[in-house]
This record gives sequence, C-alpha cells and structure tokens, in this order.
Amino acid sequence: MKKRRSPSRTWQVLTGTIDAGTRFDPADFRNISPRFTAEARGANQSVVDLLGRVASRKNATPAQIPLAWVLARKPWIVPSPGTTKLHRLEENLGAAELVLSASDMKEIDDAFSAINVTGARLPEQVLAMSNR
Repeated sequence: MKKRRSPSRTWQVLTGTIDAGTRFDPADFRNISPRFTAEARGANQSVVDLLGRVASRKNATPAQIPLAWVLARKPWIVPSPGTTKLHRLEENLGAAELVLSASDMKEIDDAFSAINVTGARLPEQVLAMSNR
C-alpha cells in the first residue's frame, strides 16, 4: 500500500517546521520537488521570517497568517490547506477568527512582493501532466 502524501507539506515550509537542513526519507516526493530543495528552502526563508513576525504580533501561528490573508482577499475565496491531524484542523480554523487590518495586508503584500520565491511549485513532468 502506498503511503498517503501529507497535504500540509507546503505549510511545513511556511511555518518553519522544515528548513534548509531538513532531510527527507528517500521515498518522499519532496526529494524531486523544486520548491523543496535545500537551496530553495534556504532562499525562501524570508517568507518564513515574514510569517513569523506577523504571527507573533497578531498572537497567531505562522500557519494561520497565510490562511487569514487569503480569507481577507475576497469573500468568495476559500483556502483548502488540508490536514490529517485534528489539532492542525483546529489551528487552521482559528485563522477565520484573525482580523488582518488594511495595514497588516499592506505590510504582507509589500513584503511578499519584494521576495523572489525560489523553486517551481512542482516538478516539470508533473506540471506538464496537469496543464499547469
């Protein structure tokens, strides 16, 4: 039986759970994913730092900030982070209670626009099959 892929792997990077020094099991999909190379994780640390700063100020977790940001963008956008753990589901739901002010949104937007995210979302062969 194939091991089920964790739906929250990107969140692990965004929240600092994994970093440039993290080693993955040889069968882990992240070993072939451009955004999960050690170089990309190191280069994208500024995203982790930004989320950590905002989360600290808002008394939230770093995982809640991008969810709250998406929710604040447009009322019809619904983030779908996925999880296999009840405590992560509860954490994710807490993002709906966060209020990001216009200045919070501007800070996040301005800071993120200055960051060049490194690494493609998925390997080229997967992107080719999914019509991107």
